[in-house]
Amino acid sequence: MHLTSLSSPYGVGTMGQAAREFADFLAAGGQTYWQILPIGPTSFGDSPYQSFSTFAGNPYLIDLDDLAEEGLLERPEYAGLDWGGDPQRVDYGLLYRQRYPVLRKAVARLLTDPPADYPVFLASNAAWLTDYALFMSLKDANGGRAWTEWEEPLRRRDVRALEEARRAQRENMSFWQGVQYLFFHQWTALKEYANRKGVYFIGDLPIYVALDSADVWARSDQFQLDEDLRPTEVAGCPPDGFSADGQLWGNPLFDWDRMEADGFSWWIERIRRQRGFYDVLRIDHFRGFDSYYAIPYGDENARRGRWRRGPGMKLFRAVEAALGKQNIIAEDLGFLTDSVHELLKDSGFPGMKVLQFAFDSREESDYLPHNYDRHCVVYVGTHDNDTALGWLASASPEDREFAADYLKLTEAEGYHWGLMRGAWSSVADLAVVTGQDLLGLGSEARMNTPSTLGENWKWRALPGAFTPELARRLRHETGIYRRLPHNQ
Repeated sequence: MHLTSLSSPYGVGTMGQAAREFADFLAAGGQTYWQILPIGPTSFGDSPYQSFSTFAGNPYLIDLDDLAEEGLLERPEYAGLDWGGDPQRVDYGLLYRQRYPVLRKAVARLLTDPPADYPVFLASNAAWLTDYALFMSLKDANGGRAWTEWEEPLRRRDVRALEEARRAQRENMSFWQGVQYLFFHQWTALKEYANRKGVYFIGDLPIYVALDSADVWARSDQFQLDEDLRPTEVAGCPPDGFSADGQLWGNPLFDWDRMEADGFSWWIERIRRQRGFYDVLRIDHFRGFDSYYAIPYGDENARRGRWRRGPGMKLFRAVEAALGKQNIIAEDLGFLTDSVHELLKDSGFPGMKVLQFAFDSREESDYLPHNYDRHCVVYVGTHDNDTALGWLASASPEDREFAADYLKLTEAEGYHWGLMRGAWSSVADLAVVTGQDLLGLGSEARMNTPSTLGENWKWRALPGAFTPELARRLRHETGIYRRLPHNQ
């Protein structure tokens, strides 16, 4: 249940009262973990997997009512604005136009009399925050254009050009730094609130970063770029039974040799910071650490890509040496080779099982619950899948019949409850279901359809959807399969 999907009168779910109420719902329902999508600032397309920074927080998630409670806003400055007419969908274009003028007012008041911990925040985050604030300021000054299209001295981070830009953009940089303070102030408060309730966050770390990001602009040496700072090859997935062209993600690829030469310092700092956000970290596209698919830059599809070797256990040994053992879930979905299975085993991380992938009536599937071992995490579906009811409606009659027979699905129980029961009743150490499936919603509530643009990441729950009655049923079902917290 991503934060943007919470109900809110101001266009998008946030870290405010609705988030605290959802934590209350989870606690009442006997749940231990709340999994969310990446919380970085999103760029064109609004995907949380394409962010302007892997270290920063998304300004859209800052709660305006909480800012007003702290005296940083007055309600008429935001409550009367047009935030969109559909409470079940985020209008990102409208959000972009409305949100930032309001945040500028809040930051102006913040900086008039900064709290005592503000200088500490700036100092402790200087390694990434200064570059991020300058990056966002220069994007503003360049009409939102990608850094690859800026003037040559700034594109190449010429020392004099950067010094001049910092002087010229001092005020705007202060705004972007203030926004990040507000974000992490609220995030820390929400995490502490949820943790006190016995609810812990599973966060999501995309393996790749966006080309148009402060990460690539500030640390171009960590990526496979040519002398003109253009990617030589980009990330994606090869053609398969679902897509004849494969998937062209377009992210720049890491220069793993150079990263290894400096002890994987960039990755260590990235995971250190992400683990500061969350209690558990899910790493997306885990197989990319074993071997990754490299597509020539400029290609229109993924057909001409080829596999290249990743860093393997060298990276994770370096992370463990620097940070200690990490509580990590490996997203190991897709076509897996023997070497990927070996990497997962050597890492010790639990992999993922997706129930929707189990019921291909033509073959035996590793995703069928009777094939699980305990050391895994089972999902009915992820953010990239349809909802449980949406999947049942679109599955082939043979697959649907197989699922119904295997799980003994009935209309009386509710087909979505039967699928969730399939996850809870498995031996998997952890079972995760989506908010949409708890609410029994269909394809209209799907969060993302991979390789499409325009309608993704928009779904929101209606106010009051997560009722006490639903919490009681969730708690009952969780208790049947002995998944309640040990102290309950």
